[in-house]
Amino acid sequence: MKYIKELIKGQAYCYGYIKITHLLRKKYNLIINKKKVYIICKQLRILKPQREMKPKYPRKIAMNRIINGSNQL
Repeated sequence: MKYIKELIKGQAYCYGYIKITHLLRKKYNLIINKKKVYIICKQLRILKPQREMKPKYPRKIAMNRIINGSNQL
């Protein structure tokens, strides 16, 4: 946990848990799983909220056509 706190104080304050995992592996030569880093980040309350996905609306290309069979568009 102390390594994660050091990273957060430095350059990793806006990183996600996956990037923090890569930094821990590269900089400190730790063997750590991204799931474990996620749990630690959750305990430290440093996780950012997930971005909301925009809803995908159906395309309305056949509004002005009359379709009688298949493959007519």
